[in-house]
Amino acid sequence: MMRGYVAARRKARDIVQVRTVWSGPSTPAVPVRATAQVLVEVINEAQRELLAMTYAARPYPALTRALTEAAGRGVQTHVVVETLAGAGGLLSGREPAEAFASVPGLRLWVWVRDPAERGRSRQHAKLAVADRRTLLLGSANLTESAARRNIEAGVLVTGGEAPRRTAEHIVEMQRLGVLRPVPPREAAG
Repeated sequence: MMRGYVAARRKARDIVQVRTVWSGPSTPAVPVRATAQVLVEVINEAQRELLAMTYAARPYPALTRALTEAAGRGVQTHVVVETLAGAGGLLSGREPAEAFASVPGLRLWVWVRDPAERGRSRQHAKLAVADRRTLLLGSANLTESAARRNIEAGVLVTGGEAPRRTAEHIVEMQRLGVLRPVPPREAAG
């Protein structure tokens, strides 16, 4: 019985589901999942690990609340952000890392570019991976505007290889020093 249960769980884990996710205006004829709702669900699903990447970030209460609750569950949370300097003038205002300053235990990372490429490259990925099982990948930054108001599109992938391989790639970039931790005082502003 136990072997049957384990085999069934493995088979269910390998089933891949892909669904579209949208922000912005909805259409009654085509029901879709809203980015803001799905982002919070992905964070709420995480039990051990949450990895995210964003170009822009602004304080967004629903996101901050979900990340803080994840920290309370003991979820190891890592967010890769762009910097104002790295954006080369294309981002303005406060450093994107500051959007996460109030989340306990969250580790912030930045891409350390090759000096020859500085100014011509951007950390532009937008994604969230929960427990290497669920991947939200799309055009939406971790901002309220992107999650609720802009027209943004993405996919939610549950199961299969894509969530696992995405997380492995981020962790390997951290290990190799391609991504480096943001010093705590810089994250706080």
